[in-house]
This record gives sequence, structure tokens and C-alpha cells, in this order.
Amino acid sequence: MEKTDKNLAHRTACLNDCRIISLNRHHHSNGNLTSVNNGVEVPFDIKRTFFIYDVPGGAERGGHSHYTSQQFIIAISGSFDVTIDDGNDQFTYTLNRPYQGLLVVPGIWNRLHNFSSGSVCLVLNSHHFDEGDYVRDYDQFVALKRESAE
Repeated sequence: MEKTDKNLAHRTACLNDCRIISLNRHHHSNGNLTSVNNGVEVPFDIKRTFFIYDVPGGAERGGHSHYTSQQFIIAISGSFDVTIDDGNDQFTYTLNRPYQGLLVVPGIWNRLHNFSSGSVCLVLNSHHFDEGDYVRDYDQFVALKRESAE
């Protein structure tokens, strides 16, 4: 199978490309404030935002990688774990601070799990929704990674 630019992220992405980013916190006696600006706190322009909430106990979200989209995942309330996978290695981050988020780059499999009761997950995305940008089958993801190594 010919490698295309669409598969570039799967050829090159590794766990070290993902990282926790701390957002600016503004402390006030009447409450704290954290802001997120396009291309400043996160390294992309935000095109899509969505919330995940009311996740039943034991349920998981995510379970995919992207060809082109970057995601910035924040635990706005409560906590949950994000396991990232580059086809060789896995690492799990616990997100539980509304002023920190996890940058997940294209070509990395991510799985959100272990949601606390009442948790709210905010995801900022670099692209509008496009089903064609998703790899939702883990075996296909691994095959793309192996193809990349050849």
C-alpha cells in the first residue's frame, strides 16, 4: 500500500509528541479564571469544542486516533484517565485540574476512562468534525503504524 500524506502522522507520531500544558491561572478572592486562546496556550487554532459528561461508571470514551486533528483534553470538573498509545508504547495521564490539559497529536491512539462521578471533559480540536479523519479500529491503527515502519 502506498504511503500518503494522510498517513504521515501515523508514520511519525510518538508518545513524546503529546504533553501536559498548564494554562494561565488568574487567582481572585471571588474565584479563579483560566482562559484559552487560539495558538497561544494551545499550539493550534481551535475549530471545534465539545464536552463529555454523565459518563456511566466503567464506560470509556475515545478509542481512536486522527489523521490530522490535534486535541487538547481538559478535566473541567472531576477526574479521568487518558491512555495514549503510539503502537509501541502506552502511557496514562490522570487529568484532574481545570488549568491543565493534555495535547494529543495526530497519529496517537487515545482512550478516556476511569471517569469520576460528575466529571466533565472539555475537548478543544484543531479541525471541524470529519468522520474520515478518524481511525476507530485498533487493529487498523496498528497496521498503519507497522506500514509506517516498513
